[in-house]
Amino acid sequence: MTAIDPTAHLTDEQIEELGRELDAIRDEVIASRGEKDAAYIRKVISVQRKLELTSRGILLFSLFPPAWIIGTAGLSVAKIMDNMEIGHNILHGQWDWMRDPKIHSTTWEWDHVSPAEQWKHSHNELHHTYTNVIGKDNDLGYGIMRVDEDQKWHPMHLGQPLWNFINACFFEYGIAAYDLELGKNLHKRRRNRPEFRARAAAVGRKIRKQVLKDYVIHPLLSGPSFLTTLAATFTANLVRNIWSHSVIMCGHFPEGVQTFERRSIKGETRGQWYLRQMMGSANISGSKAMHFMTGNLSHQIEHHLFPDLPSNRYAEVAVKVKALFEKYELDYVTGPLPKQVFSAWHKVFRLSLPNKKPKVKASDRDKELVAA
Repeated sequence: MTAIDPTAHLTDEQIEELGRELDAIRDEVIASRGEKDAAYIRKVISVQRKLELTSRGILLFSLFPPAWIIGTAGLSVAKIMDNMEIGHNILHGQWDWMRDPKIHSTTWEWDHVSPAEQWKHSHNELHHTYTNVIGKDNDLGYGIMRVDEDQKWHPMHLGQPLWNFINACFFEYGIAAYDLELGKNLHKRRRNRPEFRARAAAVGRKIRKQVLKDYVIHPLLSGPSFLTTLAATFTANLVRNIWSHSVIMCGHFPEGVQTFERRSIKGETRGQWYLRQMMGSANISGSKAMHFMTGNLSHQIEHHLFPDLPSNRYAEVAVKVKALFEKYELDYVTGPLPKQVFSAWHKVFRLSLPNKKPKVKASDRDKELVAA
């Protein structure tokens, strides 16, 4: 069903003024970055590395159930920290201003099967440029799901709840696949191109490195605890994958989040780009610990507005951004994690079925924004 444009009450002048106000928020944070922020990320990295080392040490004795439980839990948290609050945000360039070669988007590599360089292209350059634009944003539906009523339904969409569950369990591999744009490159002519073959080889090398580390070296070091350490590592990766998938789905897919047609971004201004980020994202409410474990992607709206600002500043930025939503009479989509997860999965199930009602005829402007 085509929805009425929730931004239709805004004039072009108001949209550009909104853009200027958001620019001012960004400039204020950039001007105030300093040692406190640098100390934060260095401390997080230190804690993560100590937690991972300690957890792997405990898993040397994973033959004993208490050691398995404690080691698996610790390794799960360490892997989530590595991917969410550390890797994702460093690779966004959030900490490049420190000019620390060890904590820089050009040198960082993460505990993930997708090579950092490929992820930066598909995520930073494509996803954040074309947020929720159908046919341009590979993160929208991960290339395997129908995400809007106006998308043509095919029988294969009946299986998208299953595809989404499998993608959640092996999310890092799913990310590597759509970083490669595997779907459109499977054709023989495309997959034989030198550029694609080089990128596929890089993914293969990264997968081998991750598998060797997680499923060969560390289990072997455990000696008689080989199998239990193997199971613990698999479990930690599974937990990390499901958690990161859930957080990202909640930020892009709940009811109330908008998707966009390609033609709606033609000639897009700075203010209009900001507005699309605001309407195409959702937040997760919760405690400081929950925000930390999401890599502060629980502030997804603020992250999409300012992807290069330090993640530890999103909470303070959110107060000002929410005030702008209220000022311009826009809906700030947010809710606790269980609510957002339910909303996102409900949409996955709902859009797996063909439309039961005929499309509503709408004006050309209304068609620019399509209800997600």
